[in-house]
Amino acid sequence: MQIETILNAEFWQDGGVVSFQTSGSTGAAKQIVLTKESLLLSARAVNEWLRVDAASAWGLALPLNHVGGFGVAARAYAAGCGLAVYEGRWDAVRFTKWIEDESVTHVSLVPTQIHDLLAAGLHAPRSLVAVVVGGGKLSDESGQAARDNGWPVLASYGMTEAASQIATQNIELLESPYAASPLELLPLWEAEETPGGLLRIKGEALFAGMIEQGVFRPREGEWFTTQDRVEVSARTLVPRGRNDSLVKVMGELVDLEAVEKRFLELAQGNIQEGTFAVIAIPDPRRENALIAVFENPGAAAEVAYATYQSQAPGPERFTYPLSMPSFPRTDLGKLCRAELRLICMEHGNG
Repeated sequence: MQIETILNAEFWQDGGVVSFQTSGSTGAAKQIVLTKESLLLSARAVNEWLRVDAASAWGLALPLNHVGGFGVAARAYAAGCGLAVYEGRWDAVRFTKWIEDESVTHVSLVPTQIHDLLAAGLHAPRSLVAVVVGGGKLSDESGQAARDNGWPVLASYGMTEAASQIATQNIELLESPYAASPLELLPLWEAEETPGGLLRIKGEALFAGMIEQGVFRPREGEWFTTQDRVEVSARTLVPRGRNDSLVKVMGELVDLEAVEKRFLELAQGNIQEGTFAVIAIPDPRRENALIAVFENPGAAAEVAYATYQSQAPGPERFTYPLSMPSFPRTDLGKLCRAELRLICMEHGNG
């Protein structure tokens, strides 16, 4: 789909639907079907939350075939404001100049892009009002470093099934130290926890259904139960990771995301976020074996690995480390954990 189409009023007036292929980071590919009305509802809610008006300018630096990128274009249409499109291969230096040249006020990015901006030591252009970070968690350390460089980062949580954002930090929090959570629910969403701690959401922007193996299956009921573990309190939400990040090792439940976080904390910034992952593969003795996977590691990885192994309890110790030149990623830069798991399994069987 072309930008011009999304910015055309006729596109939004036909009452049709738009589908987005998604697999998240772990699951099988499927298409999520959203009505154009739900996409506009989400766009208007995000605009109001981030104080976007006709004088603002959205910057599109995400793929248009994902709901995050499509949502940016929809917000520009809904607000009647400017839309600048970043073209060509991602480059942090060129992106920063583009923001300045186009006087962009609002932009959505993923954590990988924030890490690149920090690695290049870049400071934000003055035009920026808000940088919404989605598609993964930006750590407190990286978020604060970004704000120290002038990047007005706001953590958000969303999904394709919700037409974009569900919960996003209030813009007023830019005056406070950065923290990845809690996040405030946008006004169009209701949320609650299941007895098992999974997130359930309800709202008019919820998806219409999904297409799996060529068959459309309409959504059932007003509420949708996700596979994300959360804590919900009043109108705030704290993401706790994917339900499928919990595995049994030697009879004990281990949270892979928590192990990953502890390892990175132990590395004290010597290993960049996004270049390390904890993967579980089947093991006849332990039920699951934990593999420490590094992307293009240096000497710091060996030191951190040895230190972690000496301190971790038995079920949380790694069976072995694995290094590779690059991780499999989506076109948003998000780690493809399912593909990485297959690589680990092949290595274990080799």
